[in-house]
Amino acid sequence: MSLKNVNTVLATACALFVLYLGLSFILIPETSTPGVGLPDWPDGDGGGFLVMKGIREFAMGLVIGILLVTGHRRALGWVLLMEAVAPFGDMINVLAHHGSVAAAFGIHGLTSALIATTGLLFLRETRKAPAPAPAAQPA
Repeated sequence: MSLKNVNTVLATACALFVLYLGLSFILIPETSTPGVGLPDWPDGDGGGFLVMKGIREFAMGLVIGILLVTGHRRALGWVLLMEAVAPFGDMINVLAHHGSVAAAFGIHGLTSALIATTGLLFLRETRKAPAPAPAAQPA
């Protein structure tokens, strides 16, 4: 299997997972929240922040999908690297709020690493080959 095919499968999986995650936070935040590692459901009307998280995730999934479908593979590599910041930030947030260390590293940290690795693979796939050295001129 070529690097391009592997990258396409990884990016498709990322897009589908992020779209699913976003929709679950938009449609059923109360059942999605326990899995992210935070210790408690937000007080008061804090559930609205979870819907905002869902919208963020859904938009991120759309960006991945659109770049993949339109064939902008180098841009997709850079976007995946940028989007790896979101789950990394979620990991820091869970740790800062005394959430589950296992969820912080096992869910958010691994997700961030997977997305970043996929981005790096796309950049490797699309890097330009070095220009050939000029031929030596006879003296």
